Amino acid sequence: MPYKKPKIEKVFYSIGEVADMFEVNTSHIRFWENEFDILKPQKNKKGNRLFTKEDIENIKLIYHLVKERGLTLKGAKQKLKDNKQDTLDKHQLVDRLQSIKYMLLDIQEKMDDPQ
Repeated sequence: MPYKKPKIEKVFYSIGEVADMFEVNTSHIRFWENEFDILKPQKNKKGNRLFTKEDIENIKLIYHLVKERGLTLKGAKQKLKDNKQDTLDKHQLVDRLQSIKYMLLDIQEKMDDPQ
């Protein structure tokens, strides 16, 4: 998954920072904001979107459904509407399994290195 965890934890993230985390265009984020009710970033006086950690988690879930699982926007909306918690639990499980996979591959690489 192309999600890159930021080094410094901030309270608010700009739309550019969020787009970089998911390796998508800012237009994707704006479009998803219009399509999905769970995305409600705050806006400052200039009208710039300010995303919280909760918003980023929701975008991560939308990204998983649309980009990784290949659901249509309509299908992703329905999935979130029907049972968001179940979808979130499954996504967290996939994340944990991927983390374990990368850890095991790293261990295997270190074991194969004849130093």
